[in-house]
Amino acid sequence: MWEYVVIIAAGIGAGFVNAIAGGGTFLSFPALVWIGVPPIAANATSTLAVLPGYFSAAVGFREELREFNRADLGRAVLVSLAGGLLGGILLLVSNDRFFDIVVPFLLLIATLVFTFQARLLRSIRRGDWEANPFGVAGLFAVSVYGGYFNGGLGIIMLALFSYWGLANLAAMNGLKSLLSVVISAISATAFAVAGLIWWTEMFIMGGSAIVGAYAGARLSRILPTPVVRAAISTIGFGLTVIFFLRI
Repeated sequence: MWEYVVIIAAGIGAGFVNAIAGGGTFLSFPALVWIGVPPIAANATSTLAVLPGYFSAAVGFREELREFNRADLGRAVLVSLAGGLLGGILLLVSNDRFFDIVVPFLLLIATLVFTFQARLLRSIRRGDWEANPFGVAGLFAVSVYGGYFNGGLGIIMLALFSYWGLANLAAMNGLKSLLSVVISAISATAFAVAGLIWWTEMFIMGGSAIVGAYAGARLSRILPTPVVRAAISTIGFGLTVIFFLRI
């Protein structure tokens, strides 16, 4: 019974955090590993479980999504679809030992990008070149990462959107939620076909994530962003240490 309590709590937390600032898989993925799901299967199950939460959050941000140009959104969806599929295929050809070694480094990268996002962007923008809004290369690379390892996907997306020049956090979260739906859906389809999904755990966590995501989308407009960012950074660094110790 305690396993289901852990899964429900992690699902609600993941959906809530994903809707606000990204990083929900920092909760869902380790929770599944902790109850005994093998790492690659845990990543696959977590990817599908948070998908309804991403969708719920996108619905919550539907007003902000209407502000984007439809052609830009369409191109971003296609790029995310291709990158997510490639990332999912790369996970299918990995083994648990290799994944165990790679995960803490991926978590560390995602957490560092999120924590030092503002400083990183200031350094980049002092250069002579500018970002291409809705550019293909950066979004494709992020989508491949998200298809392979969903952990921290929202965090890295928000950093990319900031570099593009987007400033409205609600609009950025809406775009992040929409593209996360695309990336997670295509990669999770590959995982399901390959038989990597633990279905009971997925349905319990997925239902919980919907509740957390919709609440997060509503509360994101009033919660102080610095507090949320500090909490996510702390969780990210803590989990990075834990997964490094598991190698």
